[in-house]
Amino acid sequence: MTFVDKNLFVEGHYLGKPAEFTDRIILKRIALTEQIKDFCGKDLTLADVGCGNGASMFLLADKMQKCVGIEVFGTHQAAFEQMKAQTNATNCEFIVFDIEQQTYPEQFDRIICFEVIEHLADDKNVKALYNMLKAGGKAAISVPNKWWIFETHGAKLPLLPWNRVPFFSWLPRPIHERFANARIYTQGRIRKLLAEAGFEIEEISYITAPLDVLKDSKLKSWLLENIFTGNTTNVPFLSTSVFVVVSKPD
Repeated sequence: MTFVDKNLFVEGHYLGKPAEFTDRIILKRIALTEQIKDFCGKDLTLADVGCGNGASMFLLADKMQKCVGIEVFGTHQAAFEQMKAQTNATNCEFIVFDIEQQTYPEQFDRIICFEVIEHLADDKNVKALYNMLKAGGKAAISVPNKWWIFETHGAKLPLLPWNRVPFFSWLPRPIHERFANARIYTQGRIRKLLAEAGFEIEEISYITAPLDVLKDSKLKSWLLENIFTGNTTNVPFLSTSVFVVVSKPD
């Protein structure tokens, strides 16, 4: 059973728990990102918006010229700096910055933003990502998938200590967003949001559930080998996240 961790709330904001460096979801996202044509390059700058502990960014750092991890609070900076020292990623830095309240003073060739948009006070502020991207630049974005069986970010449900009730995310949006700790998206909803911000949608897919929350067991191994295979799936119910590749017109 998963319970709401009060430590994940900072100044009233639900930050969520960043994925660990060994989590399968990180490896899936990075594998999909590296498959994007010309996404990585030693002459390219990268911003990881909502970088958390930097787990995703450090896996790409040696393929980029410079990487900047951006977080609204400094909660995860110690873990970030520890991993930076361990990996000797001298081209990486951690910046505390609120993209919803301020205009970032630099543009980047590439942006990654994984499981962050759902936490914005207003998801229309995704326009900030568009403004941070250079013309002709690309971004890889993921958001939680509405059609996954469990509520990935949990919810504040009356009388229920367990915050990941099955099928809760399938409820109509007004009901879901009244209790959920974060928004959740269909492919149509995130496609529309990003297009309205000015992005061109290059690719969109469902990331196959990594089953990271399950303890290692014979059952988990069987599920990963027979049901939850590959990095992407065509079956929405087998996916935890929607992965979108966008670009900014020249």
